Amino acid sequence: MRIAMVSEHASPLAAPGGVDAGGQNVYVARLTEELAKRGHDVTVYTRRDATGLPDRVALPGGAVVEHVPAGPPVPVPKDELLPHMPAFGEHLARAWDRDRPDVVHAHFWMSGMAAQIGAAPHGIPLVQTFHTLGTVERRHHGMRDTSPYERIGIERQLGHACERILATSTDEAVELRGMGVPDRRVSVVPGGVDTEHFHPAADTGGTPERRLRHRLLACGRLVRRKGYDDAVRVLVQVPDTELLIAGGPPAGTLEEDPEARRLVGIARREGVADRVRLLGAVDPDDMPALLRSADLVLCTPVYEAFGLVPLEAMACGVPVLATDVGGHRDSVADGTTGRLVAPQDPEALAETARALLADERLRRQYGRNGRERVLRHYTWTRVADAAEQVYRPTCSARPVPTETV
Repeated sequence: MRIAMVSEHASPLAAPGGVDAGGQNVYVARLTEELAKRGHDVTVYTRRDATGLPDRVALPGGAVVEHVPAGPPVPVPKDELLPHMPAFGEHLARAWDRDRPDVVHAHFWMSGMAAQIGAAPHGIPLVQTFHTLGTVERRHHGMRDTSPYERIGIERQLGHACERILATSTDEAVELRGMGVPDRRVSVVPGGVDTEHFHPAADTGGTPERRLRHRLLACGRLVRRKGYDDAVRVLVQVPDTELLIAGGPPAGTLEEDPEARRLVGIARREGVADRVRLLGAVDPDDMPALLRSADLVLCTPVYEAFGLVPLEAMACGVPVLATDVGGHRDSVADGTTGRLVAPQDPEALAETARALLADERLRRQYGRNGRERVLRHYTWTRVADAAEQVYRPTCSARPVPTETV
């Protein structure tokens, strides 16, 4: 198959951990790689955000990334990209007039908008993965939600116009049903993890030296919704324990990051600043060893559409303490691979963390169970299998041009 991936703000070439670089980048990169291995012709279309970028970049596995001129060739926050999506879509329409893909897979709502503009004139079937939904963002952020006003309406329109939707969790599929999207058009296809890169080998070389008896680790983009403040507050009730937070800008520039400054301030007010270390961006090659160096990985977001960090920890044989939200409900088997607790409840987090840190045998069992669960359900091979099962009938069905947004 000729597969076009559209990922307007999340390039597979970007290193995860930045404000707008996280799980979506990894999902697009690894799904693309796995599909290319199987002989599919895959091109990823992402926005040009620097003047020096080449038009096309060949990926090691055989796929190609194409940089689309849409808006200024500089970094632009994703919530400010909407005005540039018509130009993005028109570029796709011209490209696909010359070289028509069999199916288009759009990632995120603005990618869906651009992909629909590009695909509709040619009758190309469109598959959509939202990764996160505006209804959920608005519910949890309220007035702090910076998404464009038009987002929810466009997502609803896409949900009814595209051929199929790949939801990343059962929770998201339920949300789509609430938006009026028929169940028959939705398949749950979660993210995956590279089980050869993330594995439970004993090596923790190159990781920060442990200063206290126990180590907690939290990882991901350094944004407020990740709930790192609750992870910091856990330390008040969990003695002889340090917390490492990995993610965000490079360590040398953390002082300029608003969320990093906020977390440092909370740690000082709570009297635990000497037990909290912000590591900044961590090289992806070093992440498995860092995960293995922890007794427990904390995943404490207020909400999480899917969340790759629990899978990466489980693949490394490390137990997970996560909030009972979104994709965590699918990936973390409560009482088997870790524990789930209510979001924004640092006391419940602390109580559960104390119990787990006090029981090394249970932690080891959770770690073994987590590795087995990942191998059964969350490899990229299984994700690509599921995506192919959606693409093939979509391609074989007679495509019907849809109205563009």
